[in-house]
Formats: sequence, structure tokens, C-alpha cells
Amino acid sequence: MTRQAFDQELQRLEDEVLAMGSMVGAALIKSVESLKKRDLAASRALVLADREINARRFSLEEDVLTLIATQQPMAGDMRLLAAVLEILTELERMGDYAKGIARINLMIGDKPLVKPIIDLPVMAEKASGMLYDALRAFIDRDVELARAIPQRDDEVDNLYDQIYRELISYILQDPTTIEQANLLMWAAHNLERTADRVTNLCERVIFMVTGELSELDSDTKGIPSIG
Repeated sequence: MTRQAFDQELQRLEDEVLAMGSMVGAALIKSVESLKKRDLAASRALVLADREINARRFSLEEDVLTLIATQQPMAGDMRLLAAVLEILTELERMGDYAKGIARINLMIGDKPLVKPIIDLPVMAEKASGMLYDALRAFIDRDVELARAIPQRDDEVDNLYDQIYRELISYILQDPTTIEQANLLMWAAHNLERTADRVTNLCERVIFMVTGELSELDSDTKGIPSIG
């Protein structure tokens, strides 16, 4: 493979990562919309659509490993390929979180919700916004953006805490709500974990560009954590 052909293949991989990330971000938003609207058909479709996300991950991983095995990439190229492998894993797990929320909607079924769905859509918007910006940092090789994104994780964490407290209060007032309240807590937990995985993605972007592999901590405004 010529260098030009190799560069074209790297560009294709980046484009495919961006496309997969867009699918995941859309799935996160749709999963919460379906829960809020009690749209069981949409949730079933999301569960099935997760298969495509999984298939994309495995296909792209195979492409990356083939390039590593056959092209002997240089250090910069190798960091890109290694980062792509990690990013694909993170995206696939985020897709699983969206699928999990869809399944929660199906488990609740046609029962009325114990509380209005207000903060979950906000969490989904914030988490997906972090994801889209992380993908932009990946494409643009923007280290400063990658360092800044994890700071927004606190907003998602605060919403999760608020939802948790509200649902606990519902359980204390009416213990019969415990099953559904737990399911809604898991939905919120999935979104909170999505934001955490975006932070992991940002770490890989920084590694890809700089060779620096360190943990980003939102509490220290993007400064690598110690310990």
C-alpha cells in the first residue's frame, strides 16, 4: 500500500468513527425521548439498531488491526490507530447505555411513570453534547478542547444526584414505587456513565496528538490527576 493509499485509509477510519459517534449520540437522545413519550415501538427499534453499532465496531477494529499488521505504521500513525481502537470501544459501550435505557422503557411497559421525565432529557443533551465535541476534538486534533470537555461532567453528575434524591423521596412516600424508581435511577446512571466515557475518549485524543497518556479529572479542570 502506498503512503497516499494509507493516508486515505486513515481518513476513511476517522470518517467512520465520526459516523459511528453520531449514531451513538442520536441513540442516546432517542432512548430518553422514547422513555418520556412512552414510545415502546421506538425503544424496540433502538434495541435492534444497537446491533449495527456493534457490527460497525467489530468491522472497524478488524480494519485497524489489519493496517497495524500489514503496514508497520510509524509512531504518529500508530497512536492514531491505537486511539481509534479505544474510541470504538467507548462508543460501543455508550451505545449499550442507550440500548439499556430503551430496555428500561420496555420493562416499565404501559405503566404510568412515578414522576414526570424532566431532568433525564437534559442529562442526555449534555452527555451527547460532550460526545459530539469530543468527536470534533478528535477530528480537529484539538487538545485544548479535549482537556476542557471533562469539566462539563460535573453538570451531568449534579443532575444525576438530583434525580436520585427525587426518586428516593418517591420511594419513601410510597414503597410500591421502588421497582420503577430503581429502573429510572438506572437510566440516569447510564447517562452519567456516558459522560464518564466521553472523558475517556478525550484522554485518547490527547494521547493521539501528544503521546501523553494521563487521566483527566473534571475537578482539576483538565489537569492530569495524580495517583
